[in-house]
Amino acid sequence: MSEQARPADWKNYDDFAAGIDHNRLPTTDELIGKDFAISFKDGRKLALKFTARDKVDWQENGQSGSDWCEVINLAPNTYFIDMVFADRPKDADTVIINVSTGRVLSIYAHIRSVEEAAGDPQVEQIFRPGTLDGAEISGPEPAETRDLIGLRAHYTYSPNHVYEHTYLSSTRYAWQNLVGVQRGHGDVDLATTYKFDEGQYIFTFREYLIPVASTFFHDFNEMRSTGKFLGIEGDGSIANNPAGAFIRKASMTYYLPGQEPV
Repeated sequence: MSEQARPADWKNYDDFAAGIDHNRLPTTDELIGKDFAISFKDGRKLALKFTARDKVDWQENGQSGSDWCEVINLAPNTYFIDMVFADRPKDADTVIINVSTGRVLSIYAHIRSVEEAAGDPQVEQIFRPGTLDGAEISGPEPAETRDLIGLRAHYTYSPNHVYEHTYLSSTRYAWQNLVGVQRGHGDVDLATTYKFDEGQYIFTFREYLIPVASTFFHDFNEMRSTGKFLGIEGDGSIANNPAGAFIRKASMTYYLPGQEPV
């Protein structure tokens, strides 16, 4: 969608990103010195070794590097690993790992040019379920889910960031800002949801009006959401920003048989 299609008062990514990590879970150094080899269902192989709180050595398909990362302990045995790459500034990889079940999900985000996007959201996401090599695999395989359809929930990221989400279908969600610089603004964007384990969902969305996409781990057992945004700021620079919120379920819509959303 062209820049001219945006409402005149529409905010840029950086206008609302500041402070949106106020209620985020802290990073951890629990994985320093540990390494993982991961095999994904589509054939991708990824090796990770954590050398510092914010540094990971990686190897993938004959390539290797040492780049920035952050690690968050989301739930027992479950980690949110986010990585950006010095030689690929338009890319970021978020890897969710349960070291007990051996289950893994990678959400790889890439910022395309406007021409490449061809009217779709400019930031694309690639989803890859996988497993830890050598682990005794148990529990459900991460897979797309319809579980959140009909849910309306409020996410408090900070005293100045409160958003309402309504999960409309398997491919769309609606949002509106209740508290913050975007108050009164809202939209319907493309979304993908994976179930990771009981009460645990990876929710992602890709916006049309601004070049930004996000990945969030919704833990409905603890009513916490932990995630990040990758996008282009108003001055054209690329930013990978943290975010996190407390969740409050507001309502649920139930559909008659045969009338369920797609």
